[in-house]
Amino acid sequence: MLGPGYEAIELPMGRDAEGEVVATLVRRRRTDPSRRAVLYLHGFVDYFFQRHLADFYLELGFDFYALDLRKYGRSLRPHQTPNYIESLSDYFPEIDEAVRIVRDVDGHDTLLLNGHSTGGLIGALWADTMKGRGLVDGLVLNSPFLDIAEPLVMRKLGAGVARVLRPRFPKARLPAGVSDRYPRSIHRDHEGEWDFDLGWKPILGFPVRAAWLAAVRRGQLRLHRGLDVDVPVLVMASARSIRPTRKVPDVTGADAVLDVEHMARWAPRIGRHVTLVRIDGGLHDLVLSAEPARGRVFAELTRWTNAYLPAADDVRD
Repeated sequence: MLGPGYEAIELPMGRDAEGEVVATLVRRRRTDPSRRAVLYLHGFVDYFFQRHLADFYLELGFDFYALDLRKYGRSLRPHQTPNYIESLSDYFPEIDEAVRIVRDVDGHDTLLLNGHSTGGLIGALWADTMKGRGLVDGLVLNSPFLDIAEPLVMRKLGAGVARVLRPRFPKARLPAGVSDRYPRSIHRDHEGEWDFDLGWKPILGFPVRAAWLAAVRRGQLRLHRGLDVDVPVLVMASARSIRPTRKVPDVTGADAVLDVEHMARWAPRIGRHVTLVRIDGGLHDLVLSAEPARGRVFAELTRWTNAYLPAADDVRD
């Protein structure tokens, strides 16, 4: 699907109430052996397709790995509700298994965890749970989903409705979701420059389910109380947000999904060593931004990585 050099490894994850569950680990390794690796976690209504991100990391000296989480992308099965989950910690087993493969099977000494949007929230919670074990050496969060992009009253109301519905009607569809303006702004068949599978990342998205939103909110509130991630953290966000409306049809150059001020507010709660970078002209998925914003994203990633992660020549033999 992604072309030469890519591999997809199916990770069996047992069964849940809907049946068999799998995750998928995508792998691309450098021609020259590397002891450094990055593991990428995607967001909601998403999967890994950003080949230029893998190219960037390979050029930087990392082997590249990405997880399509259970019920997303390559891991979605016909009997499953797309993107559905009842606890964010249910994703931890596939992250654990991916990390085991990266470190123990493929022999990497340095691991960078790179999460986007909901994947950023999941990655931060996982890294906090695993602190002190030396499994990860750095955390990069690209527009992490640290709060619901609504006014306080609406955040409490929406989370409250999800919490009430969850026990008896966990798959109830909520009147929430992402505007189609953002996916249209990035897909090459519309106003964007990127190609992705519209079955796995549809323009109209997937329904937001009560249990999923309740799980996300529990994770966000846990982060708001304060995590203790014990490795350097880079949080990157656009310089501004925009709410797509009929009066504001142009969503280029801003985050049209989440509130970037929420990211700036809650980033310090992730750990004791957090760097915040704001990108002028950045989209929600910063690596899909148009130039010159995309170039700045990669420049900041390079600067931070060189400053806080062991160089390729410094890893253990």
